[in-house]
Amino acid sequence: MLKRNHVNVSGESGRTVVFAHGLGCDQTVWNRVEPAFEGDFRTVLFDYVGAGESDRSAYSPGRYGSLAGYAKDVVEIADALELHDAVFVGHSVSSMIGAIATLERPSAFGQLVMIGPSPRYLNDSGYTGGFERADVEELLEMMEMNYLEWAKYMAPVSMQNPDRPALTEELEQRFAKNDPSVMRQFAEVTFLSDCRDLLNEIKVPTLILQTQGDAVVPPEVGRFIHDRIPGSEYKLMDANGHNPQISAPQETIRAILKFIGE
Repeated sequence: MLKRNHVNVSGESGRTVVFAHGLGCDQTVWNRVEPAFEGDFRTVLFDYVGAGESDRSAYSPGRYGSLAGYAKDVVEIADALELHDAVFVGHSVSSMIGAIATLERPSAFGQLVMIGPSPRYLNDSGYTGGFERADVEELLEMMEMNYLEWAKYMAPVSMQNPDRPALTEELEQRFAKNDPSVMRQFAEVTFLSDCRDLLNEIKVPTLILQTQGDAVVPPEVGRFIHDRIPGSEYKLMDANGHNPQISAPQETIRAILKFIGE
């Protein structure tokens, strides 16, 4: 599975920090963040199957038809690397994938960092997720009909840094590199999942990082998660948009280091 998920390990000593990318991206999304940890930690980067340099022939619609399938990959990576008390840093949907993995393998993960997390993207009675089902179906149809057009549309919506067009272009290029059919199913799994019932089962110390002006995850969602994970910490960042590891790496690094160093 280390080859399947194109796992890269840096550093030989210290506590392990696992960085997990979100939908449409790959491990290179951490290029501005991960090097800051290499001196004092062992770091682990990987690609979900269908993304980046993963073994795309390993993709199975059945296995990856739910977030549990992606969490299984994380657990298998943890077992292969014999992780103990590691820090899992998950962006976007990886926050919930990481939550599932910590419940499956509690000895492997001692802390959880969620960046722009959402347990449910769809609005529900008494709950603001940010999307109506019709919105999601439109996005999925766009991905199916013209994936590159979806990438072009979604990159600026997700980045929310119009004064820094190079960042938007960088994100669009990452989206465009991945397998369209896999990303379409991953998007369906992501946007139609509901992990709200898992939140109060999470026992590991958890940091929730919420950004300003996140068009993907409204601020109410971060506070919803914070209220339901016992003892969790919530931080509203100065960063704008859904991708602070790209747009505000130094703020992201400081927040993570402060949390895992406490």
